[in-house]
Amino acid sequence: MITKKIDIDVKNNIYLNCFLHNDGVTRPAVLVCPGGGYMVCAPHEGDIISKKYFEKGYNTFTLFYSLGQRAVFPNPLIDLSVAMKIIRENSAEFKVNSDKIAVLGFSAGGHLAASLGVHWNLPQVLEKSGCQKAENKPNALILCYPVITTRSWMVPHLPRLIGDRDYDETLKLLDCSENVGKHTPPAFLVHTFMDNTVSVNDSLCFAKAMEENNIPFELHIFPNGIHGLGLGDNDPSFSKWFELSLLWLERLFDDSEKPQAPKRADFIKK
Repeated sequence: MITKKIDIDVKNNIYLNCFLHNDGVTRPAVLVCPGGGYMVCAPHEGDIISKKYFEKGYNTFTLFYSLGQRAVFPNPLIDLSVAMKIIRENSAEFKVNSDKIAVLGFSAGGHLAASLGVHWNLPQVLEKSGCQKAENKPNALILCYPVITTRSWMVPHLPRLIGDRDYDETLKLLDCSENVGKHTPPAFLVHTFMDNTVSVNDSLCFAKAMEENNIPFELHIFPNGIHGLGLGDNDPSFSKWFELSLLWLERLFDDSEKPQAPKRADFIKK
């Protein structure tokens, strides 16, 4: 394993940890965004996750992004866009297939990952990250108990995430389910029904928006489990999400078996 740290913003401690295979084989990649309420990057949702996907054959990365008062929109999204740009610009060195990069996020990191999926082409994000040719566009999203809407976990945190920006405009941008479009990549979502920190409705809202835009997705809702389980090593039911995500990525990134979403007309009886 080749490990390296790439500083994105030294002053604000924004950086990318890299875990790369050294066998010369070009591989798909997974970029991990830990959760932590945009206040911390939870260790059990960071490098541990990257190493787990590394063991399964992926080149992997963990992003440590803007937190606390610096988490005002769109700062973390710019950090993630820059990270994607770095990976793609160095894809030959990193041995990464630049057309097969999945972005994975937990909780608030799930919000960040979903935000990239719906806002990678937002002009202010492209300008501030220096992306000009969709370098920051993810090919897939893996969203684990993600914050999606502005109606559950986010409510008391809105002042910090909006800052002095236009309130109504930013509120709409922060709700990922309101910004899904044809530009959004396929997604894998996992949540628990019993999550009392981030409502399962957040994942359901994102899945509904994906369906309305005819974008393929896979959704798993487990009946039990608290918020923030990570890999869920102590939960034999929830822990299945990891292997399920591997199967989904394998199908998605297999050029001979691209998932095709049915058109609405396919369900209309004539």
